[in-house]
Amino acid sequence: MWYAALLRFLRRRLVLGIIFASSLTYCIVSFLREGNTRNMAYQDITVERKPFVWRTLQEHNETADFSCRNSMQGKSLIVDDRGYICPRTEITRNGCCNTDAETTSRYSCETCRNTGCCVIYEHCVSCCLDPNKRHLLQDVLSRLSADENVLFHSISDDYELCLTKCRTSSHSVLHENSYRDPTHKHCFGDKQAKEDT
Repeated sequence: MWYAALLRFLRRRLVLGIIFASSLTYCIVSFLREGNTRNMAYQDITVERKPFVWRTLQEHNETADFSCRNSMQGKSLIVDDRGYICPRTEITRNGCCNTDAETTSRYSCETCRNTGCCVIYEHCVSCCLDPNKRHLLQDVLSRLSADENVLFHSISDDYELCLTKCRTSSHSVLHENSYRDPTHKHCFGDKQAKEDT
C-alpha cells in the first residue's frame, strides 16, 4: 500500500518534471532565436494613411438625404458633418441637425476668434467645416510633426479632421499642462491662441 502511494507521488513528479523540462527548452530556444533577430536594425513603423477627402459644399448638402455623423458628446449642442450646429433636441432621426429650426446655424464661428480658437467645441468644428477654411486646414496638415502625423493618419475627411483638430491642439496649450487661453481652448487653426487678444 505504501509503495502505491510512492508510485503515485513519483508519477506526479515525473509528469511535472516533463512539463517543466519542455517549457524550459521552449524558453531557451525562443530566447536564442530572438537574440539573433535583436542584432537586426529596427525598421520604422509606418502607418498607412487613408485617402483624404475634401468634401465640397454640394457634398455637405447631399448627405442630408441619407444620414449624418454628429459630434454626439455635446451636452447641449451638436454639430453634424454638414457643418450645421443645433441644440441636442433638434437632431433628426438620421443624425442631422434640423435645418428648418430657428436655432440651427451653419458654419457658426460665434464663439471663435480670428486665430481659429473657440470657446465651445461644437462652434470650433462647425467653423472649421466652412469650405472657405480648406486652405487653412491644408496648411495645418502640411506642417504636422511626426507625432501628430501618426494621429492624423487615421482621418479620412474634413469632418474627422475638424473633430480631431478642435479636440487636440498643441497650439492651445502652454507647457503641455495648462491652456494659453482657458476660455478659447478649442483650436483648428495653426496660429497660437494668444495672438489676437
